[in-house]
Amino acid sequence: MAVREVYRGTLNASTVRVAELFRDAIRENAAAVIVVHNHPSGDPTPSPEDVRITTDAADAGRLLDIEVLDHVVVGRPGPGREGYISLKERRLGFA
Repeated sequence: MAVREVYRGTLNASTVRVAELFRDAIRENAAAVIVVHNHPSGDPTPSPEDVRITTDAADAGRLLDIEVLDHVVVGRPGPGREGYISLKERRLGFA
């Protein structure tokens, strides 16, 4: 339906409030969301905070009846790694 920028972090940090992840989805009566963010370092390996936010978002989505389809971390491709990681594929933060 749409792409929305919810947060813009600094070079090495961003504070995410889970409620704000769903604001536009609720307004637009969306059935699902995909959370995507980048790691400026280029390494898309999810941090513990990324996994926590995913868990919190998936839990909130269940309460709101808005499915979190995935949380994707984007970086740069490098030796032995792709340019992104799907937390859903890795079963991180999804029950």
